[in-house]
Amino acid sequence: MRQHAEKGYRIAQETNDLAGIADLILKHHERWDGKGYPLGLAGEDIPVECRILAIVDSYDAMTNDRPYRKALPVQEALEEIARWSGTQFDPHLVSHFLEIMSAEK
Repeated sequence: MRQHAEKGYRIAQETNDLAGIADLILKHHERWDGKGYPLGLAGEDIPVECRILAIVDSYDAMTNDRPYRKALPVQEALEEIARWSGTQFDPHLVSHFLEIMSAEK
């Protein structure tokens, strides 16, 4: 599982349509606190696209059924995103995400 970012990066580099986003594929599992993978990037060293993806992908994963668990209610998922603000997720972007989600209610 931890190698999929690197494998995806290599595949994307060899594909004309994906070469432009290969770097984003490589870095999409980095964490704000530097505990992500594969490079251990932290904070603003992580491309903003990857920091946004981390938030919305986690939200999507939590709010949709999986074969191994039922979806969380939206409010619980939002609380979980807020809980990991500043560690897993960019706190500035989490603030914006929560504001947007609050406005959509």
